[in-house]
Amino acid sequence: MLRYFLIFYLFVSSSISNAEIKEKIIQNLKDTKNLDFKFEQNVNGKIENGNCTIEYQKKIFCEYARSNNKILVSNGKSLVIKTRTSYYRYPLEKTALNLILDKNFLIDKIYDLEERIVDNSLINFTIKEGDNEINIFFDKQTYDLVGWQNTDIYQNFNITFLSSIRKNRVLSKNLFKIPIQN
Repeated sequence: MLRYFLIFYLFVSSSISNAEIKEKIIQNLKDTKNLDFKFEQNVNGKIENGNCTIEYQKKIFCEYARSNNKILVSNGKSLVIKTRTSYYRYPLEKTALNLILDKNFLIDKIYDLEERIVDNSLINFTIKEGDNEINIFFDKQTYDLVGWQNTDIYQNFNITFLSSIRKNRVLSKNLFKIPIQN
């Protein structure tokens, strides 16, 4: 009988801590209006890095380091990737970023998903939505979003890591303005 009680206690305490982790991540997301960070992105083995700013809902601005003046911008509806020599514009809804940049969507999914602890430092949720499968990672100590992995619209495997995260800063009103074509 004592053994059954111990097993039940361990199961219940584990469920409570898992629920507590989810609640802390959700509250952190709710409290975050925007964040800026350094990033490292691996797309099929090609490494790029730079700085990004996300403003919820669905806005992002990224400047890539040492990369032909490459920027990535979403105004919440369109996504533009621009370099000195190229300009690509996509409807945001056709990209995985549409889901990643939607904190209400993330919160709703986190409520329903099982988390997985990775290396005792990251909390992972796997989101399957339509044709997208996205792994979202949060820091186990701060509950901040620290990365994601997905397959992009060209079927490239994309891993993005975030560092030097700062939240709820004053942002320029024009930061997420879609740039004009070259």
